[in-house]
Amino acid sequence: MTASSKLDALKGDLPADIWREATPNYLEEPRGRWQGKAAAVLAPRSTEEVALALRACAAHRVAVIPYGGGTGLVGGQLSENFDHGVILSLERMRAIRAMDEDGRSLTVEAGVILADIHATAQKAGLLFPLSLASQGSARIGGLLATNAGGVNVLRYGNARDLVLGIEAVMPDGSIFHGLSPLRKNNTGYDLRHLLIGSEGTLGIITAASLRLFPEPAAQGAALMAVPDPSAALSLLRMTQDVVGEGLSAFELMHRQGFDFLAEVGPDLRQPFDEIPEWCVLIDLGLGVGQDPAALLEGLFARAFEADLVSDGVIAQSMAQRDDFWALRENIPETNRRIGSVSSHDISLPVGLVPQFIADIPARIAQIGEFRHNCFGHMGDGNLHYNIFPMPGKTRADHLAERDVIKRAMHDLVHEMGGSVSAEHGIGRLKVDDLERYGDPAKLAAMRAIKAALDPHGIMNPGAVLRGR
Repeated sequence: MTASSKLDALKGDLPADIWREATPNYLEEPRGRWQGKAAAVLAPRSTEEVALALRACAAHRVAVIPYGGGTGLVGGQLSENFDHGVILSLERMRAIRAMDEDGRSLTVEAGVILADIHATAQKAGLLFPLSLASQGSARIGGLLATNAGGVNVLRYGNARDLVLGIEAVMPDGSIFHGLSPLRKNNTGYDLRHLLIGSEGTLGIITAASLRLFPEPAAQGAALMAVPDPSAALSLLRMTQDVVGEGLSAFELMHRQGFDFLAEVGPDLRQPFDEIPEWCVLIDLGLGVGQDPAALLEGLFARAFEADLVSDGVIAQSMAQRDDFWALRENIPETNRRIGSVSSHDISLPVGLVPQFIADIPARIAQIGEFRHNCFGHMGDGNLHYNIFPMPGKTRADHLAERDVIKRAMHDLVHEMGGSVSAEHGIGRLKVDDLERYGDPAKLAAMRAIKAALDPHGIMNPGAVLRGR
């Protein structure tokens, strides 16, 4: 059977109104690095229609790329060699199925946008803590499929730590009914955690029961200038000692990010008269009767005495706290506007972050002269370390160096016991990296699981594992 006849047969098995043209918005990724292809888009309205679609795709051997909000940065949501496959979008599955205020859980369908989950939880005086720059367009199904991280991992964990149960459709079209909100459930293999982070290669998550938390009674933030990442690490330890579990986020930023803001916008208020070489954004979420501003003032005084900070600004209102976060959350957008030569989402043992930042410039300098923008989640060891052309040049001038830079970066990460994919996943961009740096026993187990659950290799082929 030809590819064209397979698609015709598939179309005959499915409701006409779930078929859509593969328009450009489904075939682009945020950084403009790849242009995808697909024969069509399927947009089912329910779990049952997802199951029907996957049964038909399995029967006709038509490959499927699951699609959430399209915000992924490693090419997991598109393929350049997918002329005869279909994209399956969860965009029409946007129902809030249940709110359990007593059990502090929220059950939602996979197409719900993260910001809408935040708003729903907030109406009940609760918090869903997964937070990232793309939350206005990212959908929860894709975020779970990639085990997204974000800024609050230090306190609340990755996406998988925020999920009580999931519903998913397996590659053969069977439905896994795993939405139980139970906190304890030791009944064999945990398919929830197998599917979370599998990037749509083992099935399609269609709904999830999410953990909710008490909304902090008081929130506060501060920007503090530190001399170097070693001082930032010491300040992190001091903050944890002073604040304890009230520390929600601890973000490290290099001055290059602020320089990029000044160069290409957006136009945001700069908090320092003179931008420091390094600074940290400290965010607190406290209980009733606690004063975040007072805690941060005491922390600053203590850190100043220890020569860990030289300047600081403490938010005096929620609006000012939001302004601080706007600086941090717009760094990725400014990076996109400048155009990176090579971008890296890496993690290291927290204690080794300063050493990595000290060692990597010499390795990159052997390749050429570039600008470095390092920022990220210092509290959990996740850095976004990106390399940019010098002024007057563009990333197109350095295409030959891109892979060499990535190899130098990832080699050092691996030598220091880190990970070359901290929170963005493997997608198609990092398949070679997973094979190069991955543990052989783990890779063998992953291939065996993939072959068992997806014997025809129809689920997101080419993502995570080569050739499947």
